[in-house]
Amino acid sequence: MEPVTHMLTGACMARACGFNRRARYATLAMVIAAEIPDADFVYTAVSPLSYFRHHRGWSHTFLWMPLWAAITVGIVYAWHRWKTRASRPQPKDAPPLRWGFLFGICFLALLSHIFLDWTNNYGVRPFAPFNPRWYQGEIVFVVEPVMVIILGLALALTPLFRLTDREIGARDPRNRGQLLASVGLALIVTLWSWRWYERDKAMQIAAQQEMLHDEPIVKLQMSPLPFTPWRWAAIIETPSYYQVGMVDTRTGMMSRTAQDIFWKGPVTPAIQAAKESELGHVYLDWSKAPLVEDLGLVQNDPDLAGLRMVRFRDARFLYDVLSYHGREESPLQAIAYLDAQNRVVRIRMNGPDARAR
Repeated sequence: MEPVTHMLTGACMARACGFNRRARYATLAMVIAAEIPDADFVYTAVSPLSYFRHHRGWSHTFLWMPLWAAITVGIVYAWHRWKTRASRPQPKDAPPLRWGFLFGICFLALLSHIFLDWTNNYGVRPFAPFNPRWYQGEIVFVVEPVMVIILGLALALTPLFRLTDREIGARDPRNRGQLLASVGLALIVTLWSWRWYERDKAMQIAAQQEMLHDEPIVKLQMSPLPFTPWRWAAIIETPSYYQVGMVDTRTGMMSRTAQDIFWKGPVTPAIQAAKESELGHVYLDWSKAPLVEDLGLVQNDPDLAGLRMVRFRDARFLYDVLSYHGREESPLQAIAYLDAQNRVVRIRMNGPDARAR
C-alpha cells in the first residue's frame, strides 16, 4: 500500500487499543513503525534494478521486525531528547515514558505493514530468507481511496467532535477517539471481507468463460481495481498466451476481446540470454505471470543502434486503471538490450536506461 494508508493504520491502532493513553509517544512510534519497512526506497539511489530486487524484500520480513522496532524506538527517543533540551513541558496528564512498551507495540504496527502489502497483487515475502516465496492476497488495489477516507475520518472526527462539545458545553468522553478508531478498523476488515467474497465470485465467473482459443487454463488470477469491489481484472493463463478481461460480479459477465490476448511466443536465443541475466533472474523471481518478448532490433535511436530489445512484463498489470494504460505502457516492465553476441549491455526499469554490470 502507499504510505498514507500505512501511517493512518498505525495511528488508528494506537488509539483503538488505547496505547496512546498507556505510554507517551505511542501514536508516534506506531505511525513510524507502520511505514518504516518502506525505507528500502533508499535503493533507488543505487539503481532501479537494485530497488526492484530489494523492494518488499528483507525489509518486509518477520526476521527484521526486532531491528525495525529498535530503530523506531531510537527515532522516538531522539525526538524526546530534542523536546527535553528545548524545554518544552509535557502536559500534567501526559502518559508515562515506557520504552519497553513502545518496543512491543511497534511489532503490531510492523505486522500491519506486512499484512497491508499482502492484500494487493504485488505481494510480500515475509518468511525470507528461509522461504523466498511471494504471497499475494489480491483483494485491494495498491492505492485504495476508500481505505484512506475511512481511516482519515476515524482520526479527524475526534478533534472535530471535541471542538463541538466545547462550543455547546457538553461532556467530552475520554474514549471517543478509541471508539472511532475501532469503528474505522472494523470497517476496513469489513471491506476486506466483502472484497474477498467478490473476488471469489469473479474467479468463478472467469473460470466458466469459454476461451477465445481452444486451450486449457493453466492458471487464473485476479487483479483488484480501486473504489469498486464489483469489477476485477482477470488474467487467464494458457500454455500459449495470457487472456486479460474485466469481470463484473453484479452482471456475472466477463468482457474480453482478441486484442486482450498476449501470446507468449517462442523462446529465441535473445530471450534465453535475457532470462539468464541478472535482470532476468530478479524479474522472473518476482513475476507470477511473466511475459517475455523479443522486440527485435532497436529502431530510430542511434545510441542503441545494433542492439536487440527483450521486454519483460507481468500479465497481472496489463489492464487499464486510473491514469495509466497497462495494455500500452505496462507498469513494472523492464527491457534488456542485447548486443550481437546476446550479451545484455543495457537495461531499463520503467525509466532511463542503465548499463548492465
